[in-house]
Amino acid sequence: MGRWLAMVLVIVGASSYGLLSSFIKMAYDSGFTDGQITPAQMTMGTLLVWLLILFNKKSWVNPFKGPWVKLGLIGIFGLSLTTVFYNIALQELNASLSIVLLFQFTWMTIAMDCILKRRLPRKAESLAIVFILVGTLLAVNVLDTNWEHLSLLGLVYGLLSALTYSVFLFFTGHVVSPLPPLMNSAIMLTAAMPVMYILYPPTVFVHENGSMLLLWGLLLGFLGQVVPTVAFNIGIPRIGGTLAAMLGSAELPVAIIAAYLIIGEPVNGLQWLGMGLILGGILISENKT
Repeated sequence: MGRWLAMVLVIVGASSYGLLSSFIKMAYDSGFTDGQITPAQMTMGTLLVWLLILFNKKSWVNPFKGPWVKLGLIGIFGLSLTTVFYNIALQELNASLSIVLLFQFTWMTIAMDCILKRRLPRKAESLAIVFILVGTLLAVNVLDTNWEHLSLLGLVYGLLSALTYSVFLFFTGHVVSPLPPLMNSAIMLTAAMPVMYILYPPTVFVHENGSMLLLWGLLLGFLGQVVPTVAFNIGIPRIGGTLAAMLGSAELPVAIIAAYLIIGEPVNGLQWLGMGLILGGILISENKT
């Protein structure tokens, strides 16, 4: 596969994840909670990936012949916890603020790379972090926000989702697997399920609106687990975690525009400027000097 196609796949995966927040907010407005939506999303997403494997004979390989332990850990600490933390943040905060908090994964990924490789940030990376942090202050509308009524729980979980998402991006780019991308995705998602069911017992499906919950899970699992996980598992190993983090910036404008168009969340000029600074910071971070 060519490098450009791998880059397009990462953008598609990020854009799909960007659409997710607005639909989760719609699911909450339908009367469901994060304790119902999260396991439905993960369960249906995992089943969809295994269904894709069933119809793709090239993916019929022994999963234990690859780095299944590493992939499983990425699934638990990257995919599963990101979904849990982000969905809680979405229940506590609006979609725009939640996605801005998630986007702190950009500087966290740089910090993780510096710590693990025992190096100092490059000048471009340091400048990028400044851009991203200033952009974040503008994007969360720091001047007009009533912080007394803002959920501290939502802020904490939003930042935790950024941390676990950076774990997913960073380590997916560093795990070399001979397995087909679909099988890599299935291993990650399947490993995450026991942890998910410990946090949210599957009894949530025994509900008077259980069929509607499963339909929401089907949509959210497709947007949040199937498309991003498969696209990232194909694209990230070919372009690396750092470039993937930059291309993943497509998630931010997609999420904000979707929140504006689908659920009517207002966005002012300063917030657009802030998001522009965040995107600019991500572009600067790719400067190798």
